[in-house]
Amino acid sequence: MTDNALPNFQYHPDPLATGSIEASTQTCLVCSLAKGFIYKGPAYAEAELIDVICPWCIADGKAHEKFDAEFVDAAAVGDYGTWESVSEEVVAEVAYRTPGFSGWQQESWFTHCSDAAQFLGRVGKQELIDFGPHAIRAIKEEIAFEGEEWEGYFDSLDKDDAPTAYLFKCPHCGTFGGYSDFP
Repeated sequence: MTDNALPNFQYHPDPLATGSIEASTQTCLVCSLAKGFIYKGPAYAEAELIDVICPWCIADGKAHEKFDAEFVDAAAVGDYGTWESVSEEVVAEVAYRTPGFSGWQQESWFTHCSDAAQFLGRVGKQELIDFGPHAIRAIKEEIAFEGEEWEGYFDSLDKDDAPTAYLFKCPHCGTFGGYSDFP
């Protein structure tokens, strides 16, 4: 293990807290070093890349270069056109140099203020309550449930079980956004 600080991921500020990166003695398939941490999220590539890439090789783009890997589906940045469009540079930063996260279905990345938002993590009812009413409203608006249907759904949200919400925050204006899904 090493005392190296993790790279700074602009759009995924705390990948240890979200579980996308974990402490590990695993050797990275890209740089051939065991740096003390390994990526645990999805990687879209022809090669099998589960638990074999260090955060540094994601951050500097070497994992993408070596394996043509995406850590977030590029088309999912902005939810396939549902949210604001962003520049190709922002899409590339999220898709190729940012740790992704695992969802129950296809993951999406919230965009706002012409930029990608920061991924805060998987959340359930209690975590949404902790983030406050603006976070709750963001998930409620996305799912478009009202009344008893929303109350029942909100009560069932669980960060570790279905349904789960995925919360983001705009780094410019602080607007929360995200979505929820289930198997």
